[in-house]
Amino acid sequence: MGKVKTIILIFLFLWLIALVTSWLIGAPRFSNTIAILPLEGVIHGGTDATSILSAGGTSSLDFIARLDEAVKDPLVKGTVIQINSPGGTVVASKEIADAIKGIDKPVVAWIREAGTSGAYWVASASDAIVADPLSLTGSIGVTSSYLSFGDLLEDYNVTYQRLVTGKYKDLATPFKELTNEERALLEKKLYDIHDYFVAEVARNRDLPEENVRALATGEFFLGQEALPLGLVDYLGGKETAMNITKQLANITSAEEKVYKEKLGFLDVFSSFAESRQPRQMELQIR
Repeated sequence: MGKVKTIILIFLFLWLIALVTSWLIGAPRFSNTIAILPLEGVIHGGTDATSILSAGGTSSLDFIARLDEAVKDPLVKGTVIQINSPGGTVVASKEIADAIKGIDKPVVAWIREAGTSGAYWVASASDAIVADPLSLTGSIGVTSSYLSFGDLLEDYNVTYQRLVTGKYKDLATPFKELTNEERALLEKKLYDIHDYFVAEVARNRDLPEENVRALATGEFFLGQEALPLGLVDYLGGKETAMNITKQLANITSAEEKVYKEKLGFLDVFSSFAESRQPRQMELQIR
C-alpha cells in the first residue's frame, strides 16, 4: 500500500511540474516586445518547406505572414529584420519590400553578413538600416542567365525541333542560341527592372536617383563603405539594431521574440513534388 502511495505522489509531483512548465511557456507577456524576423538565403516565391529541400531560403509569402503576425501583436512595438541574404527573385523581393512599407510600427533592417541586391531592396524599405562594418551590402542590379546546350547538341548530331505558336514562345530555351533580336529583347526587360529597382531604392532611402544609379553597377560594398554613400544608416550589430528600434518606438526597454517558421513533417512532404519540378528561367536580383 505504501508503494502505491509513493507512486501516486511521484505522479502528482511530475504532473505539477509539467503543469507549471506549460504555464510558464504559454504565460502571457506583459512587457514591450521587439520582434526579430530572420531573412536568410535566397528570397523566392515558393514556401519555406520547399526552401528546406533546395538548400535554404526565404519565402516571401511565409515571411509576410510572420511579419503580419508580429505587427498585429499589441505588445510588439517594433521589428528588427535580421538579414543574411544575397537577394532572390524580383517579385518575391518586391513583395516583402512593399509589405514593410505598409507597416505603421518601426522596422529596422539589420544586415548581419550579407544584404545584397534583392535583400538590399528589402532593407531599403525599412525605417533604418544597421550593417556590420564588414557585411556585404548594395550590389544593385539584375541578372538572368541559363545554360545553353546548342553547340553540344550539334556536336552529337542532336537537333532541336522548333514547334511554337508564337515568335518568342521558346525565348531563352537552352537548346538553341539566342538571336540578336532575342538578346536585345531580353536585355531591354532587364534594364526596365533595373530602372524600377534603382527608383525604388532612391525613393526608399530618400536619395537622388542619379546618385543611386551611379552606385547601381552590381558592385557590393562593405558596411563601412556603404555608410558614407548613404546606403546604410548605422554600423553595428544586433544590440545597435535593437536600440535604434526602441528609440524609434519611444520605449526604453523590451524583450525579444523571434518569429521563425516551424515546419512539420507533412509541410515538408507536401512540398517535395513541387521542389522536384523543372523551373523555367527566372529574373533574379542577386
